Amino acid sequence: GEPIRVLVTGAAGQIAYSLLYSIAKGDVFGREQPLVLVLLDITPMMTVLEGVVMELQDCALPLLREVIPTDKEEVAFKDLDIAILVGSMPRREGMERKDLLKANVKIFKSQGAALDKYAKKTVKVVVVGNPANTNCLIASKSAPSIPKENFSCLTRLDHNRAKSQIALKLGVSANDVKNVIIWGNHSSTQYPDVNHAKVNVKGKEVGVYEAIKDDSWLKGDFILTVQQRGAAVIKARKLSSAMSAAKAICDHVRDIWFGTPVGEFVSMGVISDGNSYSVPEDLIYSFPVVIKDKTWKFVEGLPINDFSREKMDLTAKELTEEKETAVEFLSSA
Repeated sequence: GEPIRVLVTGAAGQIAYSLLYSIAKGDVFGREQPLVLVLLDITPMMTVLEGVVMELQDCALPLLREVIPTDKEEVAFKDLDIAILVGSMPRREGMERKDLLKANVKIFKSQGAALDKYAKKTVKVVVVGNPANTNCLIASKSAPSIPKENFSCLTRLDHNRAKSQIALKLGVSANDVKNVIIWGNHSSTQYPDVNHAKVNVKGKEVGVYEAIKDDSWLKGDFILTVQQRGAAVIKARKLSSAMSAAKAICDHVRDIWFGTPVGEFVSMGVISDGNSYSVPEDLIYSFPVVIKDKTWKFVEGLPINDFSREKMDLTAKELTEEKETAVEFLSSA
């Protein structure tokens, strides 16, 4: 078949180092789909990137038709089928969230404009670089000719973390847990919700609350563990969670490409327009979605209790504030 063009930004970084091999060997787009990998990073990283290119060549992967390393947006964004935007300005010590937003608005405004100008109009854009939701919104606003629905941000890592915490608690496989939800921002205000999640225990599907029988853990430590897991990994490893982030990106993109399994939904940061959960419009907010024919839809009609409502509103408030700050910077960027 024809190769598809896949861009990874921040391609000399550590998430990309875990991600590129999985994409190139067929874990994401299937074992039949040839690829052209386009790798973008900043100019000072080009030597490192050359090393990554050598390694990809040395893997001798049958699907990989070409690898294009570049520091130029007009090369990177040309004719793309999918863009995985991993690169962003990381938070340095003593840096206010506001400074972080300002630096990232500049990056994602520029990349959004490049997508608008050079990429296919059908391109699927996945934003990983933090603050992911707001970066995604800025990129989308800067690419007016690409449908808003084509942009999503990664909350699959949080989703996977929630699944695995439930599985560990019950001594089952992570595969036995389905339909957990991450609502809201990919930040410590996110709300991991298991009110609608099911778990397979000894061949029988039961609700997570019923299976675990420990409401105070589910409403307390479980939520905190998922919300703060990224920080816990950094504290232990002195580096961020690159392996699990790369795996989550693969899951997210594969589901966009091939759809979600019947009866299952996943969490993705998507544009909130037209949602039925009273989340304000014009935010990139994580919702439960199902995907078919490369198109996502909200999972509708889930009952929301007061506990959930409060948590969903709190993370929406944070996203609204982030958006307001970012949009101010956008006009001056």
